[in-house]
Amino acid sequence: MSLPTPPEIPTSGRSTPAISAFALATTLAAITMLGAFSIDTYLPAFPEIERSLNTPALAVQQTLTFFMLAFAGMSLWHGALSDAFGRRNVLITTLFVFTVASLGCAASHSIEYLWAFRILQGLSAGAGSVVGRAMIRDLYDGPAAQRLLSLVTMIFAIAPAIGPVLGGWIVSLLNWRCIFLFLFSYSAILLIYSWRNLPETLPPEARAPFNARSLWHNYTSVLRSLRFLLYATSLALCGGGMFLYISSAPVLIIEHLHLGPHQFGWLFIPLISGIFSGSVLSNRLAGRIRPTRQVFFGLALMTVASLFNMSYHAAFAAAIPWSLIPLFFYGAGMSLAGPAATLIVLDLFPDVRGIVSSCHAFLQLLVSAAVAGIVSPLLNTSPLWIAAGQFSFALLGGALWFIARRYHKHITIPLPLS
Repeated sequence: MSLPTPPEIPTSGRSTPAISAFALATTLAAITMLGAFSIDTYLPAFPEIERSLNTPALAVQQTLTFFMLAFAGMSLWHGALSDAFGRRNVLITTLFVFTVASLGCAASHSIEYLWAFRILQGLSAGAGSVVGRAMIRDLYDGPAAQRLLSLVTMIFAIAPAIGPVLGGWIVSLLNWRCIFLFLFSYSAILLIYSWRNLPETLPPEARAPFNARSLWHNYTSVLRSLRFLLYATSLALCGGGMFLYISSAPVLIIEHLHLGPHQFGWLFIPLISGIFSGSVLSNRLAGRIRPTRQVFFGLALMTVASLFNMSYHAAFAAAIPWSLIPLFFYGAGMSLAGPAATLIVLDLFPDVRGIVSSCHAFLQLLVSAAVAGIVSPLLNTSPLWIAAGQFSFALLGGALWFIARRYHKHITIPLPLS
């Protein structure tokens, strides 16, 4: 995997060696994993938290709700803050906040304290994905940026695969507080490493002003751009097709496929393997074919995979492995299209890529929340309905992308306020 070394960039006035491309990708992926680890690792500990804090199950469930609300709301601001104060500064600050919040979660003696520190975790956990994309685009153009985004996706795919397993082992061998101590240790190591090695990719002269007038203009410029809304909604819908299966996993695995609670790997292994494989392919194709063509291949793969899935369940009952093999190809199509499509979206407003990345992430979270709270409960009564829902997401997402490509010359994109 050939990646160029990033240029030498001053880091907050200190003399810091240039970080290699692989080290940069690994660091950004590890920071991005905080969001996934914050959700996946502590899910197996819900019953023990109920007993330990003497609180009802609903109160423990709300620790996840409050985290997600804070995560989604703050995702709109990470990018604007990084545009104004620098990428590195925002990542270092949020890592520090997350580290303190994780220690607070481990020490919580009541559910109210756990709520408060989970909110702090949510406010800080999303910075990696938002700021990391902008940081990569600051350093790289074209194929090099696409390769690095693909590498980040490959490394990040580890988190949802090992998170629940790791959390289950920790709570079985130790207790639920040790899960948050693990998150504390993980983020503290990242904080120290990032402080010493992570470069600042946005010099002061390139930063956007942080005032009400400038922020209002820049946010409204992005959110009123029809082309941005079409592109970002397209990607969010395609991701929603994947998240539909993730949010429906308990019903699909236990009720429809008649597997046990310890057999969720039947769903997640094909899905994560597909994401990893698609990222490898995206990395190899970068610079060899046009990004728009690569997005087309990814969208086509998702649509065909979900169509096969729907057709199979229309004719046959849900069964291993046929009900889950299409998820491999859907995940591969998603990660094949994702890096190239993300670069296209970020380049719509090159002066405020942080805000663009924030708005993009917020739309993805909105769609995921709607899928988990509304679509999944409506469709998970039948494997056919779940498959039909995924096909609808892929088809609509692809249609919006092609509408944006076809009519982009006729869509006015307002300029950001510098």
